[in-house]
Amino acid sequence: QVQLVESGGGLVQPGGSLRLSCVSSESITTFNRVGWYRQSPGKQREMVALMAGGSVTNYADSVKGRFIISRDSAKNTLYLQMNSLKVEDTALYYCNARWNVERRPYDYWGQGIQVTVSS
Repeated sequence: QVQLVESGGGLVQPGGSLRLSCVSSESITTFNRVGWYRQSPGKQREMVALMAGGSVTNYADSVKGRFIISRDSAKNTLYLQMNSLKVEDTALYYCNARWNVERRPYDYWGQGIQVTVSS
């Protein structure tokens, strides 16, 4: 069973930065895709940033130019560098890893970590 453990969340003022980390129990390079999602109260979970093949990235329009997804294969860790944070970035952030097996997606999720942007 894959385990994903997030860390690095917390309270930050608008305009500040945070870096989220997600440590995987499996080699992070074996997944077809890894990424970050977030969910705010009363809203559906939304994609924030995805990485496929270790280099192909995709970002939500709302975070482009401010967030950067990266990974450290030696540490089996996925990162999300969040800069110029806004109040609307406040959410529970989830790490995700996906394997495609016979064209079927198998998703694994972390427990979620809170990011609060407030003055």
